[in-house]
Amino acid sequence: MSLDSLLFQAVNGLASASGLFLVAAGLSVIFGVTRIVNMAHGSFYMLGLYIAVTLAPLLDERFGGAAGFWGGIAGATLAVALLGAAVERVLLRRLYNAPELYQLLATFALLLIINDAALFLWGPEDILGPRAPGLSGSVELLGRRLPQYDVFLALIGPVVLVGLHLLLTRTRFGRLIRAATQDREMVAALGINEALLFTAVFALGAGIAGFGGALQMAREPASLSLDLSVLGEAFVVVVVGGMGSIKGAYLAAVLVAEVKALCTALGVIEIAGYTFNMSRLTLVAEFLVMAVVLVLRPHGLFGRALPATKAGEAEPPLLPLDRRGRALVLATILLFAAMPLIGMLFRYAPVLALDMVIAALFAASLHFIMGPGGMASFGHAAYFGLGAYGTAFAATQLGLSTPLAFATGIGTAAAGAALFGWFCVRLEGVYFTMLTLAFAQIVWSIVYQWEDVTGGSNGLFGVWPDWPFDSRAGLYLAALAVALGGLALLRRIVFAPFGLALRAGRDSRLRAEASGIAVARVRWLAFALAGTLCGAAGGLFAFAKGSISPEAISVGRSIDGLVMVLLGGVQSLMGPLLGAGAFTLLQDTVMRETDYWRALLGLVILMLVLLFPFGIAGGLRRVAGLRDMARPRRTGGAR
Repeated sequence: MSLDSLLFQAVNGLASASGLFLVAAGLSVIFGVTRIVNMAHGSFYMLGLYIAVTLAPLLDERFGGAAGFWGGIAGATLAVALLGAAVERVLLRRLYNAPELYQLLATFALLLIINDAALFLWGPEDILGPRAPGLSGSVELLGRRLPQYDVFLALIGPVVLVGLHLLLTRTRFGRLIRAATQDREMVAALGINEALLFTAVFALGAGIAGFGGALQMAREPASLSLDLSVLGEAFVVVVVGGMGSIKGAYLAAVLVAEVKALCTALGVIEIAGYTFNMSRLTLVAEFLVMAVVLVLRPHGLFGRALPATKAGEAEPPLLPLDRRGRALVLATILLFAAMPLIGMLFRYAPVLALDMVIAALFAASLHFIMGPGGMASFGHAAYFGLGAYGTAFAATQLGLSTPLAFATGIGTAAAGAALFGWFCVRLEGVYFTMLTLAFAQIVWSIVYQWEDVTGGSNGLFGVWPDWPFDSRAGLYLAALAVALGGLALLRRIVFAPFGLALRAGRDSRLRAEASGIAVARVRWLAFALAGTLCGAAGGLFAFAKGSISPEAISVGRSIDGLVMVLLGGVQSLMGPLLGAGAFTLLQDTVMRETDYWRALLGLVILMLVLLFPFGIAGGLRRVAGLRDMARPRRTGGAR
């Protein structure tokens, strides 16, 4: 690889850096003031491109010349900004005092709804936009041809950076934004219309994202997959640069874009006799950068520790099951144990029950670090996938027996959780969440590309258990026994001294450490245990389905786990079990019947966040509380 080629790729990477910066800058502005990590921000970018490719031809027919192209960009920017203002007023204004996890899930639900709205309006096919008038040629650079429009995009990033700097430092609106970033309560105390300020800031951030998407009209087609793909990169840029830092976002965008450009330029290289295809790293380069930065600088390049959130309503203590709760649990266990007999009348019942059992173990392992541990992970599917792939590889490639293959999968997940957890548990809040996502994406990339071991995008097939687990009843009863054992272990630990120490670290890390509790070590052990049991769920999944693919490690599966926990109730030990059952049933019966299942799932999540924040278990507990109001003392319900 010549020096000229490296320099050419570096210059070409600046065009991608500008696109990343525009979507990340809007996300940083919004977070700096509202403290909401907007998961729907990629949707504004996508809508900007869709609206631009729709408006540009219409304006070109009416006005001709450059008015169509640039008018389409301006119109798309304005439309997305207005949509952002409407979203803030209708939805997000209700969530400013909600826990961070609920904000993340509510905005992710909005992403799902917007994606299906785009599917309904524009269809599933990609849409190409017109070329930029006057910028459709190329220029020669270092002996190669570089598109003029890419040069234009490379210059747009610094221009927007300077414009935002002037806006924030030279205008009253900018001073209000900076003041709200430092101390929102003081801004409100000074008589500033905080609601109007938040709406304006959200509109500004959404408009910048829409502008960034519209500018891609001459470079890439409008696609329904843009929202999630650009969202991941935008989060990387914002977190690497430091939450709320505009200059940090630009430098991080340049860093990520140049690393990816360097990987492309290097191509296939040989190190110590081993051949590496560096271009494959472009799938995960940004997450590698984020993982390294967060490990070395927990708050990003220019970030700072996030202000403490307001203390909400005190969480009620976890209580052991009373007599009524124990009877209900026993009846449920007997019902699930009788599924092989019920399957003689309803053949599909054991299949659905097996899915519920696996989902329950997956959700309970996530709840263990979310509820008692206070650690919201967006990458829990990594350990589900490691357990599934470890089991599948041991069963198909190594030829191990079913128990040994299953144990191999669990060990693989445990090793991954112990390794990644050691880094993750030292971070808090959104930084912890993003680092778990980064590690999950790294695992996904390895699985997707290591074809000799994992089968690549095709996955591994023929993962069938040996006798006596090769029958439907045998596999189901074994899975039920494993799940019950894992759930009993988690419940025992929660009420043990270790569980009390974990909850103490969640409620007040400083006080817990002052009391002699090694919070980081406790959190690490809890993370490793949760990953181990999640790997057990993944191993069961591999045997149940007979195959495994990279989809098992996708962000979508991690989101499924979060939805299960919230659907059931994060403040109850029974919550994730109820949520797993309800979500599996909903997914099996309703979501497969419509092309717009994403919007349906999004509406379910919004309903949970806005109307039932304590989930199914919280609703049942409230009903039981109303019924027992006449009693002199409550005895604790089914937790």
